[in-house]
Amino acid sequence: MQLAGSKSKLITILIHILVWGVFGMAIFLYRAFFSGIDFPYQFWVRLVPAFFLLITAFYVNAFILVPKFLLKNRIISYFVLIAGIVLAIVVFDWWVDRSINLHQLFQDAINQQELRRILRHPGPPVRRPGSGINMVRLLTLTITALVLGISTSLTTIQKWQKDKQKREELEKDKLTSELSFLKAQINPHFFFNTLNNIYVLTQVDAEVAGKAIHQLSRMMRYLLYETQQGQTMLSQEIAFLKDYISLVQLRLTEAVRVSVETPPYLLDMPIAPMMLLPFVENAFKHGVSAIQQSHIDILILQRGSVLDITVRNSIMKDNSVRLDTNSGIGLLNTRRRLDLLYPGKYQLDILERNSDNEYTIHLILDLL
Repeated sequence: MQLAGSKSKLITILIHILVWGVFGMAIFLYRAFFSGIDFPYQFWVRLVPAFFLLITAFYVNAFILVPKFLLKNRIISYFVLIAGIVLAIVVFDWWVDRSINLHQLFQDAINQQELRRILRHPGPPVRRPGSGINMVRLLTLTITALVLGISTSLTTIQKWQKDKQKREELEKDKLTSELSFLKAQINPHFFFNTLNNIYVLTQVDAEVAGKAIHQLSRMMRYLLYETQQGQTMLSQEIAFLKDYISLVQLRLTEAVRVSVETPPYLLDMPIAPMMLLPFVENAFKHGVSAIQQSHIDILILQRGSVLDITVRNSIMKDNSVRLDTNSGIGLLNTRRRLDLLYPGKYQLDILERNSDNEYTIHLILDLL
């Protein structure tokens, strides 16, 4: 990790050096290509401190002014300081020009060029717009504004990208925490009561008890090991769901009918762990009764990469069966996980009561 960070910094430094090299060549050579005037050597010497002054302004703006002023909404102070930098560069250029008498040197170079032209092609003098000292100063002002503008843009974009990366990392950490919370919220009472039921079964039906112990161990293994990563396999998620339903049924009476249908030929695909459990838990929490006829119907279909899940349960006002299912996970948290993990790839419809007095949850989820 440290090596990758060092390599990234080195690449960034090399890119900066390359860009400044190209920019410096452009500044030093543009006049030679377009004006045709033989500049005095003092002009080229003058460009060296001006160029390094631009580099200094770029990094002062990038590392100090933008983070400490612009990005902290001290906008007026920022623009005052930027104006001060531009003014300082222009004044410095003016002082250097006066020190080396650049105006006169320019005029002498232009006069010599004009004299050579007249000797070759006699005629009236040709005015060369933009070849004087004022044009150089205007160009200095333009380049300074351009450099500072690029510095501000790059720093702002980098800050936005870093903030975005931090937000994504926080969301991932939050999802990991939520998954841990999900696993912890499968009520410990559920496991204790299941063990008690298995203990009773060992005295009545040892074969069924052995099967229940195997299912419980599979659930524990799934929670402890298979959900550590951000994804699990669909087949494992459905197997966990079946084990959960089977163990819950140990405590139900014959008054409760539970129907579970899954695809006969499953196309195994990655899925976020513990994504389906809250819907089933919700059905067992609100849809069973010890004395009244009640039912829970769970239908899982698959069309390619698309899962189609329907959980339907009777609505029992007097729920006399305590299954110790989790009431803390909630459908709201599940919808939020879907928003974060599968944005634009799911449709969740909840019908709180239909004509048959049923609560229905319908989820269509594209796993690709």
